[in-house]
Amino acid sequence: MIYLDQAASSHPKPPEVGEAMLYALNEIGANPGRGSHKLANEASSIISKTRETASRIFGCSDPKKVLFYQNATAALNQAIKGLSWYKGDHVIATTFEHNSIRRPLESIKKQYGVSVTYISWSGEESDFVHRLWQSIRPETKLIAITHASNVTGAVIPVEKIASIGKQHDTPLLVDASQTAGHKTLHMKEMGFDMMAMPGHKGLLGPQGTGLLIVEGDIDLHPINHGGTGSYSESPDQPSQWPEKLESGTLNTPGIAGLLAAMQSYETRYMGDVPRETILSQKVLKGLKQIEGVTCYGPEVQADRMPIVAFNVLDVPSQEIAMVLDSHYDIAVRSGLHCSPLTHEMLNTADQGVVRASLGLYNTEEETEHFLQAVQEIVDSYRSL
Repeated sequence: MIYLDQAASSHPKPPEVGEAMLYALNEIGANPGRGSHKLANEASSIISKTRETASRIFGCSDPKKVLFYQNATAALNQAIKGLSWYKGDHVIATTFEHNSIRRPLESIKKQYGVSVTYISWSGEESDFVHRLWQSIRPETKLIAITHASNVTGAVIPVEKIASIGKQHDTPLLVDASQTAGHKTLHMKEMGFDMMAMPGHKGLLGPQGTGLLIVEGDIDLHPINHGGTGSYSESPDQPSQWPEKLESGTLNTPGIAGLLAAMQSYETRYMGDVPRETILSQKVLKGLKQIEGVTCYGPEVQADRMPIVAFNVLDVPSQEIAMVLDSHYDIAVRSGLHCSPLTHEMLNTADQGVVRASLGLYNTEEETEHFLQAVQEIVDSYRSL
């Protein structure tokens, strides 16, 4: 199969990821932080080393503020719902937001009377930044924003937004679900206060892993309470990080795989344009040359993620994805991609879009086969 659904979950993984997971599962097996025997200590060592590695890669001052969750969604919920909200508070987000940001925001909107401003992205950076600046109010308590659209691959100028936030003493939460593992991210240098990411996308780690990283003195209240393996004598949740925000047994095999994935990332990443971005540019160029195909998102040379969104004539996107899967053995994603505001902006809410997303292990031959398949599909529908 040609796998072009990397923006949903990367496949395949570096071999060392699975090896690390199996070792943690079969040779360690113990619960980190829940005992003093050597297997529990070894499990704890994996957890600590992963925090330290993530802190180093992503520019966080304190490894204890690298928090583990089962995915980016859970991390974003903790970041958003963990703040203290009051009636009249205000949040700024964008129309590109995945439901993992939008739904928690709508939840606090209903629960506390918070207002939310969603700023649309037209591709004009200066206009976007100006409108965001104008949207900030004295009561703006958070800017929660995706770094890149999971539908079109468009990249948001988060560093400029961080600068605006600093000038207004407004914290910035960045959803790096589509950029972690593809772009250099350094929280201190870029001015991020909180950043969430999954392990299973661009980092090439396992599913069931995610991170919330906090830089500075952001105060978060836990949205889950329970066992932390220490401070057990107190009926209250510990106030220390990370125990304060991590209740229950951690996913040690998954975190071991995430550690291996991050170590692999460190060895291969040299600051160059990732090869998957170059391949996606080729795909976009090729699709634009096929009459009957409509492409969405930034132009070929724009700063963009390895994501290409398109439609074929007026055919439902789900139907095109089904044909690619059943007749060509090509996996893509279709529909609304959990980002309905993006589709309202693109006027594709009824048709959805087909999304082809590339990763480290995709090849030029695969992109050529994909473009040929789309050409044949277009020819077939035109002949009906």
